[in-house]
Amino acid sequence: MHTNVLAELAATLEQRKSANADSSYVASLHSKGLNKILEKVGEESTETIIAAKDAVLSGDKSDLIYETADLWFHTLVMLSHLDLGPDAILDELARRFDLSGLEEKANRN
Repeated sequence: MHTNVLAELAATLEQRKSANADSSYVASLHSKGLNKILEKVGEESTETIIAAKDAVLSGDKSDLIYETADLWFHTLVMLSHLDLGPDAILDELARRFDLSGLEEKANRN
């Protein structure tokens, strides 16, 4: 059901990248530049962390799901701004399948 969501979202983000900044939130982010996009990624990261901590206390994970969706969305905008898409990240995750986390960390330069 959700297998193409990232690809569809990435295609939509690419289309809206060059849209009028007055009519598209994505275009407005791109027009403000990478620093504004990174600010949004940072803001959403913080909100996701807080939502995760709140979910432990309340048992309600709905805000965590919502904030994680915002984080992923803004991360995809960041990647798009840098001419990358989700496939680059998915390829890297697939590459790591046969590596243990400790091995992968040890192989970093």
